[in-house]
Amino acid sequence: MITYLVAFLVALMVAVVFTLVVRNRALAWGLLDQANSSRKVHARPIPRLGGIGIVGGFFAPLCALFVVDSAVGNQFRAQTALVWGLFGGGLGVAVLGLYDDLHGAGAKLKFSVQLALALGLYALGFRIELIANPFGPPVPLGMLSLPFTVLWVVGVINALNLIDGLDGLAGGVAFFGVGTNFILALSRGDVLLCLVMAALAGAILGFLIFNFNPASIFMGDTGSMFLGFVLAAVSIKTSAKSGTAVAMIVPVMSLGLPIMDTLIAMSRRALVGRPMFSADKEHIHHRMMSRLVLSHRSAVLVLYGLCALFTLTALGLHWANTAQSAMLLTGMAVVVAVLMRKLGYLDLRRAGGVGELRRKNIRLRSLVKDVTDAVRAAPETKDIWASVRPLADALDASHLSLRLELQREGNRDGLTFETQRPAGSALPLEVRLEVKGGEVSLGWLCIVWRDGRSEINRDEELALELAADAVGDRMMKLLAEAEADPRRVVSMRR
Repeated sequence: MITYLVAFLVALMVAVVFTLVVRNRALAWGLLDQANSSRKVHARPIPRLGGIGIVGGFFAPLCALFVVDSAVGNQFRAQTALVWGLFGGGLGVAVLGLYDDLHGAGAKLKFSVQLALALGLYALGFRIELIANPFGPPVPLGMLSLPFTVLWVVGVINALNLIDGLDGLAGGVAFFGVGTNFILALSRGDVLLCLVMAALAGAILGFLIFNFNPASIFMGDTGSMFLGFVLAAVSIKTSAKSGTAVAMIVPVMSLGLPIMDTLIAMSRRALVGRPMFSADKEHIHHRMMSRLVLSHRSAVLVLYGLCALFTLTALGLHWANTAQSAMLLTGMAVVVAVLMRKLGYLDLRRAGGVGELRRKNIRLRSLVKDVTDAVRAAPETKDIWASVRPLADALDASHLSLRLELQREGNRDGLTFETQRPAGSALPLEVRLEVKGGEVSLGWLCIVWRDGRSEINRDEELALELAADAVGDRMMKLLAEAEADPRRVVSMRR
């Protein structure tokens, strides 16, 4: 037990130091998560690289096992599959998350790397081979073992990433998952898995000191994807060594909140015709605040309580017989159904409008594709505006403008395009999105409604974000072409 405590304390101290250093450096270098979207909960820019502290804290005590001559160290070094899985895969997903935090990684890149890491784990022996059936014998997967394993690893990585929406939430959710795996490993006397979970628990708590509301740093994708990967890998090991009657039910239940939130998000986006990987403000934690009128901190604490209930259920399933397992699952299902009802996910009164909303969003997505394709093919700045202008009619806006600016030799040249439409007479709602080329600000895209709305629809905001990104990318290419060939001039006038 002393070994676990030492690993926990070393991980905690290293995570505190790393997180503090990263926070200060991120502030100095301007590596901040900007509060520039309606889906953002924070009101000021916050450093977003705190996951480095979690990664450093986790690996510190484990790396010490390579240099300390001890029975635990010898046992750890002998488990080459576990070492390669955690170190190779953990570092790989952390690098992916860091790249995403710094430069932004597309869905294809992220899923490709996650898929490769999941296949690597499978090759190392991290395999889901049985699915529990509380009402009968477990179901062997056979040839389906590979796709189930990959789905589990990739799914948990992204589930932790999606739940990272409030200060301290993802870290707390992961901590409860760690606690479940630690207790299960301890009950079987599995020293190495206990040690791994103790190190991750210390790393999480060291980071939460700075991340609990009000947060001074976010974990970013570096932290959320790393936590998801380690929990997915260790959960496979703990379930494989558990009784077959509860195979995979316990880890699913221990991560019940992020898994449930991910499934709801996927279903919701599919029903309303929204891009599967688009961000929104309809996650469980968002609705806790809007529907139940909870403060930021209160919502997180309530969700901690829900995670504790999932953890107790998972542990109960581990030691329960078939009848008791069925009772526990039924009770948890009732709790989840009541919660979903309270949060409005099961509100049948809104079902009638889903079909129309889906058709509207599909039309909007088609228009945005046409707009962005036209922007990326525009030969001049005036053609960029001609490509963007149809958004005013499609979004029923009263005013749309595009301001493009360029800093040259101490002077700032600019060009403004705008269009007006007779669309309402209520108080205006103005939304302005920055047009950026990489880290360079090139101006803004501004849209105004006078139809009485008080906030922007998320689907419309997403359309504007994609248009602004396309404008920024195209302007940077036009400027690069002008620098390469002085005869090509990008006209910018006040």
